[in-house]
This record gives sequence, structure tokens and C-alpha cells, in this order.
Amino acid sequence: MDLNADLGEGFGIWRLGDDAALLDLVTSANVACGFHGGDPSTMHRVCAAAAERGVAVGAQVGYRDLAGFGRRRIEYAFADLRDEVIYQLGALDAFCRLFRTRVRYLKPHGALYHAAAVDESQAAAIVAAVRGYDHELPILCAPASRLAQLAAGAGLRVVAEGFADRNYLPNGSLVPRTAPDALVTDPEQVAARAVRMATERTVVAIDGSAIACQVASICLHGDSPGAVAAARLVRTALIDAGVTPKPFA
Repeated sequence: MDLNADLGEGFGIWRLGDDAALLDLVTSANVACGFHGGDPSTMHRVCAAAAERGVAVGAQVGYRDLAGFGRRRIEYAFADLRDEVIYQLGALDAFCRLFRTRVRYLKPHGALYHAAAVDESQAAAIVAAVRGYDHELPILCAPASRLAQLAAGAGLRVVAEGFADRNYLPNGSLVPRTAPDALVTDPEQVAARAVRMATERTVVAIDGSAIACQVASICLHGDSPGAVAAARLVRTALIDAGVTPKPFA
């Protein structure tokens, strides 16, 4: 099972999360590409550290919205969003090449992630960007989302992910971040949810029902409270359950 985390989301003098500590625990790093977070120096630092540890680097592309951390939906023309995704991919890939590696996959961030799950145009723009840049690049996204469907239809590899530190609605979507119960903050609970996703392929929704969760990667948010402690427990719990943490890319 792959463990991924959102990293490199600070910029300038502002640091968000403990990138170095998380890179010791995860197998894939979703690195911000400068639009919702990150900057050239941060991308350089995180790519260097990931390459040193053998962690796969993925481009976490987002809306051009530093002030809103990419969590506010923006309406885009198809071509504009396609080109901004390509721009972010190329920027991160340049830093990967410094360390004899490359971007291994793409994952949308925040509001773009949720928009592409249901919006035909925005999902299609991401698919067009990946097909144009590197058709062998996997897309990490929500299972059964519109993005997953369009990417698969275009012949791209789709990797489904689940969120151990986010609560789910009974329909399989995430509880909105505006809700008070959006996050799962207890590290022990996060670890238990990760093990259940990996071994039983299910997750418990906020109403107590068990819903299908057929995923190949589990996400841990680097900016969540106690992210490092939770990631350490998740990795240990998976290994104890007989699940080997391994990058999908």
C-alpha cells in the first residue's frame, strides 16, 4: 500500500508542516508546485530530500490561489486550466531532474481535486494536460470520480486513493472542510482507518455505515494537526497488519 502526503506547501519564510519528518515515513510525496502553495526554493528542497530517501515525487497541481490555499473553487476556461496544469508539472519536473529523478504522478489539490471529481470541463483539462505532457504519468484521485473516468477513458493509469485523516459521507465523498467533523485528528483512529482501508477495503462513514474503499494509496495531510505522529502510527500499524508500504509509481 502506498502512503502519500501533501508536502512543500509553505512559501517564502512561511513553513507548513514538517516535510523532512514526513518524508521519512511516506512512500509518495505530493509536492505543491507554486500555485496553491510552494515556491522554487521549497520545491528544490523537497525534491532533493525525496530523492535522497527514494520517495516518489508527484505534482500536486492546484488553482492559482496562494491566499486561499487552493481551497476556493475557481471557474476556468478549459485551455487556461490545461495550460496551468502543464506549467506546474514542468516546474516541478525541472527540480526533480536536478536529482536524477522525475515527476512520477499527478494529483490535484484542494478545490481543484473536488471540482475535477464532478466537473466535466475541469476534469478534462487535467486529462488533456497529462496526455500532452506525459501519457504514462498516473493520476492519483478519488475512485469513481469524473476525473478517474475520463482519465481511464483516455488510456491513462488511474490510481485510487483514500483519506485516513478525513471523514466520509455515506455516499463515499469527503465531509466538506467547512464542517466541524471534516478531520480525523486522533492518530490512533487515523491508523486504524488506514489499516481497515488496506486490509478490508472499507471505511466507516460519519453515520457509522461501512462503505467500499478500493484504493491503492492512502493520503495523510501534511498540514493536519499531529501529522507526523499519525503518519508514524499508520506506517507501524500497516506493517504490523502485514501490509508493506510501497510507492505505486
